[in-house]
Amino acid sequence: MASNSIKILSGNSHPDLAKLIVKRLGIELSKVTVTKYSNQETAVVIGESVRDEDVFIIQSGCDEINDNLMELLIMINACKTASARRISAVIPVFPYARQDKKDKSRAPITAKLVANMLSVAGADHVITMDLHASQIQGFFDCPVDNLYGEPSVLKYIKENIPEWKSAVIVSPDAGGAKRATSLADHLDLDFALIHKERKKANEVSKMVLVGDVVGKVAILVDDMADTCGTLGLAAKTLMDNNATKVYAIVIHGVLSGKALQVINDSVLTKVVVTNTIPHEHKKAICPKLDTIDISSIFAESIRRTHNGESVSYLFGNLA
Repeated sequence: MASNSIKILSGNSHPDLAKLIVKRLGIELSKVTVTKYSNQETAVVIGESVRDEDVFIIQSGCDEINDNLMELLIMINACKTASARRISAVIPVFPYARQDKKDKSRAPITAKLVANMLSVAGADHVITMDLHASQIQGFFDCPVDNLYGEPSVLKYIKENIPEWKSAVIVSPDAGGAKRATSLADHLDLDFALIHKERKKANEVSKMVLVGDVVGKVAILVDDMADTCGTLGLAAKTLMDNNATKVYAIVIHGVLSGKALQVINDSVLTKVVVTNTIPHEHKKAICPKLDTIDISSIFAESIRRTHNGESVSYLFGNLA
């Protein structure tokens, strides 16, 4: 791949993923230094020229989410003022994606605010994966490529779940039904749904299974696992309904709060997450965790974007 007019920069949120991406592209990460002043201000120095270059900045919305977002905005702006030809923000996990609608009075639509901030900073293009709601793409005035983890999930199921041909794909809530039915159709499997009633945000009071899992392996699929309360309860509901085993496959493993303890204490056989968020250090505490590497999809989308090729091929195929 020609390296004369492409520069790939990485923020501090997920350097391991950035290294995997550039390794697949056969180029080096560009030099950038991100530091903090003693008053916690973020300072960025781009260590090489980006004038008239095609710049890709890799930064995931995870861990210290506000610091990482600010870091990304400053890096975009630094490249903009240094006359970069085009700046693409590669954001494997879009920050604040769950705040995408006004679900109660006086609630902010923070995902739209983040989209505005990225545009004002100078982003010309955004590459992300499995947005919490795909209509977030409409919050932007610039092109957004929303990549899908589905091809990688299909591959994982076929290669790592021996009983997959007699499994049932289960959505832990109504919102994820579309994702689960799409997977079930591709694998020619049955589909079930869990209806959950919430007392308040992040707290589920009751779960009802719609569908049949008796004597079958249940594969729970979702776009995001945060505190894992839903997954733990859903797995228990499935086992109570005589499923033989329960796997959970999630695109973004936020795994915050007591998530690892919840997984360890649950009836889940395995929780599979992609590496859009770093979690290698969490595997030592939680042996049930497994990883799907999605760096190839991001690497290929960067290559195709840079060369002016179609990215839509990646929506249904592995890179």
